[in-house]
Amino acid sequence: MSDEFIKGFGILTTAGLFWFIVSSWFNTESFGGTQLIAPNPDDVGLYAEILIGIKDIAFWFAILGALTFWVLIPAFREGRRAYEDRQRNAE
Repeated sequence: MSDEFIKGFGILTTAGLFWFIVSSWFNTESFGGTQLIAPNPDDVGLYAEILIGIKDIAFWFAILGALTFWVLIPAFREGRRAYEDRQRNAE
């Protein structure tokens, strides 16, 4: 169980840190204004567009990856264990 927790935590922190860094580069208008959630800039080059696209993917990877290891995998294992116990008791 702790193995799934640390995998989810690693995904959350790594992808979240990447999202924070790229958002601070491209989506911080000023330190007194909107930070990290400002609209993406329009007039950037090809590499910046690719990086902004990867930033959006990293955000969803952080959220869904952590939920997968913290909720879905343990729930699936518990459900499978309950199903096997039910089959064993039915015999």
